[in-house]
Amino acid sequence: MFVPLLVLRNLFRHKLRTLLTALGIVVAIASFGLLRTVVDAWYAGANASSAARLVTRSSVSLVFPLPLTYAQKIRQVPGVASVSWANWFGGVYISERNFFPQFAIDPQTYLAMYPELVISDAERKAFLVDRQGAIVGRKLADQYGWKVGDTIPLRGTIFPGTWTFNLRGIYDGADKTVDQTTMFFHWNLLNESIKRTYPRRGDQTGVFIVELKDPAQAAEVSETIDATFANSLAETLTETEKAFQLSFVAMTEAILVAIQAVSFVVIVIIMAVMANTMAMTARERYAEYATMKALGFGAAFVAGLIVAESLGLALAAGAAGIALTFPLAAVFADAMGTLFPVFFVSDETVALQLAAALVVGLVAAAIPAWRAARVRIVDGLRAVA
Repeated sequence: MFVPLLVLRNLFRHKLRTLLTALGIVVAIASFGLLRTVVDAWYAGANASSAARLVTRSSVSLVFPLPLTYAQKIRQVPGVASVSWANWFGGVYISERNFFPQFAIDPQTYLAMYPELVISDAERKAFLVDRQGAIVGRKLADQYGWKVGDTIPLRGTIFPGTWTFNLRGIYDGADKTVDQTTMFFHWNLLNESIKRTYPRRGDQTGVFIVELKDPAQAAEVSETIDATFANSLAETLTETEKAFQLSFVAMTEAILVAIQAVSFVVIVIIMAVMANTMAMTARERYAEYATMKALGFGAAFVAGLIVAESLGLALAAGAAGIALTFPLAAVFADAMGTLFPVFFVSDETVALQLAAALVVGLVAAAIPAWRAARVRIVDGLRAVA
């Protein structure tokens, strides 16, 4: 009981200094956690992807479509369980600010391939039978106040005109890593409109989604699919769903590196501030440490007091910083809207924050504790005079 009480009293000898140092740690740890959460959100799509799905697109660029007839040939490739297809739509709801992902899909095959999109049987059936039907994620519906039965108008950017959809269902994610900010509607509706306006562009799609019988065969199946369409007018590039998602992340890799660098710089800065605080604290108490040594307390005990004080301050302030990260993340997610479809503070981020606080406490105490342990009784007592 004696040691914890002594450490606690030492912490509050200079209340203002302790308070300001703790405040700095809280801000640093919370900032570190928020920045790490932003990085996690950037990789959310790739991390949530399935190892049992491949994506086949044009080998030239994603903007070039592929003939729908490829679907039947892909189905015949050994190792393929099923095939679906999807097209990016790129519409705008009311104003340019209200942008969110929209995909034209083949409902039967697509929904069967994505069990993480949880929707009731009644709403699924209503969507399947309504050619103008659409389903949206829960987060997207909440953002715009949509409910089942509403009519959603979109202004096409890639496909001009005003498109009207009947909201037939709202899906939830099987877990919190599933994107709930996407809208899906019937590919046939889009295809029919394209064939009326641009007949030569009909019966084409942006990507094929391939479900594997065995995820271990991903490389082999990918090579076979691409070999099937080699030297054709529309050659393909097949990759895992994760690799496909990471190709978009790679476009902003420099930004991610900068964010990660800043998150660690914040910790290094607060570590220097904390080290300065502990150095000042130890220097002021050399006479006390010399007296304790004269009374029989060992060098390890004296060093332990400094380490305990530093760790206590760092971990207490770090815990407060971790607690602050959650409301900050919620506010940030609301402000960003659908820019980050999946945004939450992960267990890994919390563990990193706790580790950062621990390292700050240990590193800041290292040199002051070493010096206090080595102070000579005579030199320390001389300071009393």
